[in-house]
Amino acid sequence: MADKPVLKIGHLKITDHLILGVTDLKLKKGMEKFEHCSLQTVLKNGWNEVADALTVKSLDGALILAPTAMDLFKSGVGLKLLLLAHKSGSILVKNKRANIEKIEDFAGKTVLIPYQLSIHNMLFHRLLTEKGLKPGRTVDPDIDVALEVVAPFQMPEAIQYDEDGEIGGFIVAEPIGSQVIDSGLGEEFYLSKDLWHGHPCCVFVMRDEIIEKYPEAVQEITTSFVRSGLAIDGQPDSAAAIGAMFLSQKKEVIKKVLTEPVDRITTGELFPSLDDFDMIQNYMMNEMHIMTSLIDLDKFIDTRFAEQAGAK
Repeated sequence: MADKPVLKIGHLKITDHLILGVTDLKLKKGMEKFEHCSLQTVLKNGWNEVADALTVKSLDGALILAPTAMDLFKSGVGLKLLLLAHKSGSILVKNKRANIEKIEDFAGKTVLIPYQLSIHNMLFHRLLTEKGLKPGRTVDPDIDVALEVVAPFQMPEAIQYDEDGEIGGFIVAEPIGSQVIDSGLGEEFYLSKDLWHGHPCCVFVMRDEIIEKYPEAVQEITTSFVRSGLAIDGQPDSAAAIGAMFLSQKKEVIKKVLTEPVDRITTGELFPSLDDFDMIQNYMMNEMHIMTSLIDLDKFIDTRFAEQAGAK
């Protein structure tokens, strides 16, 4: 048998990527065995690092923001979306020092987002525009709320040092939000599931050449992710313990993210729906003007592996 490839999968330290943490632990503990590859998890600090690594092929795959993956595909990076990493799971947190009571109070403030091409940006944009407020970058004319891109793991520090409450808050993947709430500096304003229930956010992508060269390996990883997702939903206590290690967070914080309420983040249904991604790209192109053209989703989303894995 040929040497087993070591497949490098990029991720951030967020609850959205817990399926990777669970799979990684199962492999290390011998509870699961891959016949066709070895898995190497590669921690990145921010979304631009993940995108760049996929572009220069130093990663074989990644858990990445769906709109960012769509943009990479559009720019010619050969990759496919194989599976969702989770549904819902993000939070809009208001900075306690900023005196935010209602959406309109974000006017004149800065709000932190993890990336321009993110569901977080889209959900917040919808929330503001419904109230007649215009979000944008500080350099854009006539904006009401300034958006600033900050890597998720740097957001708690940004809030900590904002003594004058100039930052209204931030919208981000967990457990970053709950960590800031736990520290006493922020308060939950909205859970993302209440802005779009069961929304996709991070997705599992692999590069085309890896899919072509090692389809059995890609199937193994996909199947394991589907199982890990079911395990997280079914056993939140164990998942919180694994999450605490994988994400370097308090177990209680992860447990809360996984269970309060029970649909705050879900990992049991990871089959990608083309309609969801069509809605995202149309909104980002027509309402937000941060995508310049639509991609052919049939060429971008490859559901063969999810189907064989029995993903729901």
